[in-house]
Amino acid sequence: MVNKYPSVAILLSAYNGIKWIEEQVVSILSQKNTSIEIFISIDLSNDQTYDWCQSFAKGRANIKVLPYGARFGGAAKNFFRLIRDVDFSYFDYIAFSDQDDIWDSGKLHHAIGTIEKYNLDGYSSDVIAFWSNGRKKLVKKSFPQKKFDYFFEAAGPGCTYVLKQQSAQKFKKFLIRNWEYINLVELHDWMIYAYFRSQGMRWKIDDKPLMRYRQHDHNQVGLNSGLKAYLIRFNKIKIKWYRNEVQKIIYLLDGSSEQNISLKILFLIKNFWNLRRRPRDAIFLLFMIIFQIF
Repeated sequence: MVNKYPSVAILLSAYNGIKWIEEQVVSILSQKNTSIEIFISIDLSNDQTYDWCQSFAKGRANIKVLPYGARFGGAAKNFFRLIRDVDFSYFDYIAFSDQDDIWDSGKLHHAIGTIEKYNLDGYSSDVIAFWSNGRKKLVKKSFPQKKFDYFFEAAGPGCTYVLKQQSAQKFKKFLIRNWEYINLVELHDWMIYAYFRSQGMRWKIDDKPLMRYRQHDHNQVGLNSGLKAYLIRFNKIKIKWYRNEVQKIIYLLDGSSEQNISLKILFLIKNFWNLRRRPRDAIFLLFMIIFQIF
């Protein structure tokens, strides 16, 4: 009998993840109504992550571990490596996974159904953050998309992203053409969303959370809410990290974006409402712009 389920290539980035990766992989393997294959790229680690992945992959044709030994130094470079090196041309969809989350069994089925319903190129969603003490919190990213938001923020956590294969192939070609410079971008999920939106591709940020987003001391990018998160964000703006990331993305998309963007202060003030999706984030950024902190 021919398997009629949509096929999905899961690109999983790992680094020192022995505490959590088994629970994540098992939750991926539990996905309903999809045919999945997991590709794992492990940043050079000092725990048993690679050994566990190799052992777990034995006898499982749908789990492949990429050649190991390189030091990427960050999740973005690791995901960029996955996109470049994995041949996902024979899949219907591409999805991204961190090493430490837990997916609901209907996560991919719902995402794919939404993509097909709205004829989307890319999909992301809200998530439920959770802590080891049992605390949970909804992380809402599904505010209405704005004209310029993709230059200034991602479409939510990359672990919620599901992409049409043909659209992901376009990004892959863009990635390879700009390999050296794109690896200077520190957030792969922001870069992917920016590319898709800049090309006029259709993207939906769903308000249905279907995964638990683990919070711990080793998160490279964790929960972006609360006073602590705002202080961290303020400091990143103050030291120009945020502006530099925006400039990198604008440079990479120069000439290919459907929107014209400028970082001149008058342009930013005039268009501040279209820079961030969440109203309070737009107002916060306006404050940073007016006082020339951004």
